[in-house]
Amino acid sequence: MRVMGVDPGLTRCGLGAVEGRPGAPLSLLSVGVVRTPADDDIGSRLVVIEAEIERWLDEIRPDAVAVERVFAQHNVRTVMGTAQASAVAIVCAARRGLPVALHTPSEVKAAITGNGNADKKQVGTMVTRLLRLDAMPKPADAADALALAICHVWRGGAHKRLADALARARSAGAGAGIGGSGSSGRTGRPGEVAAGRPDRGGDTR
Repeated sequence: MRVMGVDPGLTRCGLGAVEGRPGAPLSLLSVGVVRTPADDDIGSRLVVIEAEIERWLDEIRPDAVAVERVFAQHNVRTVMGTAQASAVAIVCAARRGLPVALHTPSEVKAAITGNGNADKKQVGTMVTRLLRLDAMPKPADAADALALAICHVWRGGAHKRLADALARARSAGAGAGIGGSGSSGRTGRPGEVAAGRPDRGGDTR
C-alpha cells in the first residue's frame, strides 16, 4: 500500500508518503512541508496548499490519503485554519477517487509509539527508526505527516482485509439466499417463501 499523509495547517502543512504493508519494512517515498505567509489572505494560502497537494498526488500516486482528524482547541483561529487545510486535502483526494482516512493524533501516537500521549519528539524518533532514516524529519509537521501515513498502512491494511472479508461473507450469504428458495426443488412464485406458507413447508421468517 502506498499512502500519503497530510498534517494539515495553514502556516505549515506537512506532507509525507510511505510504501509498505503490515508486518514488513516500510519505505520512505517523500517528505516535505508546504509553507504559506501568515499575512497573505486565506484564499491565496489555500490555493498554494491545494496546488502542492495536487503536485504530490501526481508524483506519488498513492492508494490512499491519511489526514489528521481536526480536534477542537482553545485557539479558534488555529483550529479553523487547520480545518480549512484539512478540507483542501480531502477534496483533492476525493476528486481523484482516492479513499481518505481521518486519524486522530492519539490514534497515530498509539500506532507509532504504543503510547497515545507521546510527545512530538517520541513520534519523530519512532518515525526515523521505522523508516531507517539517518536523521529525524524536520520540522515536526513533516514527521507527523509520515506518522499518519505509517499509521494508515498498518491500520488501513487491517481494516481493508476486514472489509474485504465482510464483503465476501455478505456476497456468499446473498448467493445462498438467492438459491435457497430453489433448494427444496419447488419453483414457486417470487416471494412465495418470503410471504410464509407453513402449509407448504415455506420459511416463515
